[in-house]
Amino acid sequence: MGVARQYSGTLGKIGNCQIGVTLQYATEREVVCLDADLYLPEEPWGNDSGRRAAAGVPEEIGYRPKWQLGLTLLGRAKANGFTGVVLADSAYGDVTEFRQTLDSENWRYCVGIEKTLKVIAANADLGEVAPYSGRGRPPTRPEKVRPGATSESVLQWAQGRTRDFRKVAWREGSKGKLSSRFAAWRVRPAHKLSAGKEPLAPCWLLVEWPEGEATPPKFFFSNLSAGTSLRSLVRTAKGRWWIEHSYKELKDELGLDHFEGRSWRGWQHHVTLVMLAYAFLVLQRRQRRQRRGKKGVAR
Repeated sequence: MGVARQYSGTLGKIGNCQIGVTLQYATEREVVCLDADLYLPEEPWGNDSGRRAAAGVPEEIGYRPKWQLGLTLLGRAKANGFTGVVLADSAYGDVTEFRQTLDSENWRYCVGIEKTLKVIAANADLGEVAPYSGRGRPPTRPEKVRPGATSESVLQWAQGRTRDFRKVAWREGSKGKLSSRFAAWRVRPAHKLSAGKEPLAPCWLLVEWPEGEATPPKFFFSNLSAGTSLRSLVRTAKGRWWIEHSYKELKDELGLDHFEGRSWRGWQHHVTLVMLAYAFLVLQRRQRRQRRGKKGVAR
């Protein structure tokens, strides 16, 4: 069900596998899996109604990009009262429509992006909109927004501003405080500027550049408020570690990725039971912490 040659984080390479999109909710101390959906690759599943019908896939469901599945899960969560900051990797963060939809639906986010995305400074002067000459369509774009206009990739942007990086610690680890070098700037995503498209609304560009690395390896866009501190941006971005750890437990301890059935309903049942089992374990851990806390209180 949904099996195709595609990249799998479990395998660490491309292979025949299933891919599920999950939504997890993290607090200061706990993570639970709220929802999940099965990704159906465009080939051979998304465009083959007969194959989908044989596997019991509902008629209205076909190929949907992963970022669209993610938005669907977020919509269901919001309908049930959940809010928070959306964290996602570059498979989602690179998609302009994904970020714009989060903005329009009032989700705060801090999402990974690839080093090739283009930006300009948030306060860059793009010039004035030319006055209407009386012929043709009235101009709508500033004079510097035109085909062939240039902008920097986020990698080039960071490499040109090395003095802005400073060491930031975000939490205690098993061997002491976790820290690295970071910098953040207010920018406007401008990956279609060269095609004459006006850059998007200002946001944060956060970059991690560990000491000793030749180039920065991690980049993020975030729509957190303009007054957000660097430390808060870093702590938010690094919150994905808890989610990744939880996802690993779901797979390694509870067999989230062990389903080998051939039906849509079977996959849904398997994933639902795994999610419930994990929620039970989270509850048991909470109760164990509470018992330990009570034993440590002096009477």
